[in-house]
Amino acid sequence: MTDDSDAPRLRHASVPKRPAGADGASQGPSVPGPEAGSSAPSPSPVASEPDPLTVPGGIPLLEAVTPAPRAERSEVLLVTGMSGAGRTRTAAVLEDLDWYVVDNLPPRLLAPMVGMMSPTGGVRRLAAVVDARGKEFFAELAPVLEAFHAQGIAYRIVFLDADDAALVRRFESVRRPHPLQGDGTILDGIAAERTLTAHLRERADVYLDTTDLTVHELAQTIRETVAGEGDRPLAVTVVSFGFKYGLPLDADQVLDVRFLANPYWVTELRHLTGKDEPVARYVLSLPGAEEVVERYAELLEPILAGYLVEQKPYVTIAIGCTGGKHRSVAMSIRLGELLRERGYSVHNVHRDLGRE
Repeated sequence: MTDDSDAPRLRHASVPKRPAGADGASQGPSVPGPEAGSSAPSPSPVASEPDPLTVPGGIPLLEAVTPAPRAERSEVLLVTGMSGAGRTRTAAVLEDLDWYVVDNLPPRLLAPMVGMMSPTGGVRRLAAVVDARGKEFFAELAPVLEAFHAQGIAYRIVFLDADDAALVRRFESVRRPHPLQGDGTILDGIAAERTLTAHLRERADVYLDTTDLTVHELAQTIRETVAGEGDRPLAVTVVSFGFKYGLPLDADQVLDVRFLANPYWVTELRHLTGKDEPVARYVLSLPGAEEVVERYAELLEPILAGYLVEQKPYVTIAIGCTGGKHRSVAMSIRLGELLRERGYSVHNVHRDLGRE
């Protein structure tokens, strides 16, 4: 498997979807009408006679036919194209978006995989990376796709491509041979792969030329064009902790609030925590407390925006005091409130609460 570490670039992308058979609409259950000659009354908005099996007379009856709820459709995505064009990066992005990703799957196993999918639970979105690495198995892909079409199974093909110079440069940078070059050169392998995948390029629903895309631009293109996700909101976790228990290992930003007076030395507050209103009021009323947390929220705005540009999906902000019980808890809760007001999705965690 080739590591697409070199930066790919977009030239063209289109997203038509492959239809799911002649009619993909969900149909409600059919309800037989009264037989010819029957004395049963035709449906009426108001019952003329009381019916002990339904409702008393004079009350509007429910519709005789209720459309069945439409189940969320399963999605099948086939990722293919040229080796070195960005398939590995595409698979990673889709996996981060909760797709079930299978790499280098033999085409004959596609049908069993699709049969295991469920629109109501389990695997609903399947992305299968199928390419020339499969050698002789790759030739089985065309009949499998024809069978899908005959059975009305909806799928989309994403074809990743790049010009020869870019592909050669990427293979040279990772010092790996092309899967089809054999005893020849990298260019020989690229030419053989173009011939082998020509029919998939022609029938692709999404064609991406990654020659001039960076890895970040490719990821954003996959999110918007292929997965329909666009920009995902940054998940912010604000963690309170005690320095005497050590720094959180996954902290991206750390704020030390030990400059504030410790409520531990206030007898009435010692047994409480920063989640309790008397402690929170005491901490936030200390000189500099409210000003610091508000300015820190302002300082984080360009930092969080930068994380979004770099497509970092989550960030952990740690706020620490001595024991992680009073000051850090109250300040982290207040910071969470300020960040939510700015539109961020924030989760508060109190790592060391209750450890003393």
